[in-house]
Amino acid sequence: MSDAFLAVINPAAGGGRSRKLLQPALDRLRAGGIEIDVVATNAPRQAAEIARDAYGKGYRRFIAVGGDGTSYEIVNGIFPLSANAEPPTLAFLPLGTGNSFQRDFTDQGVEYAIESLLARRSRPCDVLRLRHQEGVIHYINLLSMGFSADVATLRARHFSGWGELGYQSSIFICLARFRRRAFPLRVDDEEKTDRRPCLFLTFSNSKFTGGTMMIAPRAEIDDGLIEFVRWGPIGRVGLVRNLPKLYDGTHIEHPLAERRAAKRVQFFLDSPVDVMVDGEVLTLHCRELDVLPAALNVVA
Repeated sequence: MSDAFLAVINPAAGGGRSRKLLQPALDRLRAGGIEIDVVATNAPRQAAEIARDAYGKGYRRFIAVGGDGTSYEIVNGIFPLSANAEPPTLAFLPLGTGNSFQRDFTDQGVEYAIESLLARRSRPCDVLRLRHQEGVIHYINLLSMGFSADVATLRARHFSGWGELGYQSSIFICLARFRRRAFPLRVDDEEKTDRRPCLFLTFSNSKFTGGTMMIAPRAEIDDGLIEFVRWGPIGRVGLVRNLPKLYDGTHIEHPLAERRAAKRVQFFLDSPVDVMVDGEVLTLHCRELDVLPAALNVVA
């Protein structure tokens, strides 16, 4: 087994910002005695292939250099290979745009990440596993359906190069369309299928999404549970009025909001739906969601 960290770099993360900031960060880490090998991606989804190949060669420590999408790909490269083995380690150099997962620990970004690596700090982290009709994916931040996934999908497919304007434009368009629909599911051992219409559903391992949006304020990364947040069929005006509450977590106090901790969620969807998973947009026919407790160590 290799004692080195493999830094998997997304050169396009943060609009290319990772290229400029990476070398000084690596120099500090190496000066502090951290052994690091480096590989860069040059195509979407390649980080997962790199991590999978590296795991097979004996690497057990990884650094995601980029945003949430980079860490998502690395996780899906090393799982399910490591599911029944000693937990691998994932560190972060958050040089992307979202970096939502690290917000559970700090708002200091790269500086905190470097200090954590130099101090050899790590803690257990659950990994959430989604089985769908075509296979399985793993994630450590959040999966969402409904309005939030609609916004992310629209932005990714039509406004990906627009920055904040693209995000705001996607929100405006989704508000105009404003679909409230059911995503039939059962939580844990409930016998009844929940078919109530809703604005969105989220299934979280950590608190934040979209950088600073605290969508699951009671989530803990190491409790062995899925933090399930549901917002019922709120109207357009009500949503606009309550949007700021998504940033401080008080949206779960709304009369139409619900949250609960679960170990397992079964889906009974008639067809694939758009989902947002750790910043990535996918279309999946979801079947079942569960937890791999403490399956990963994160440097934080």
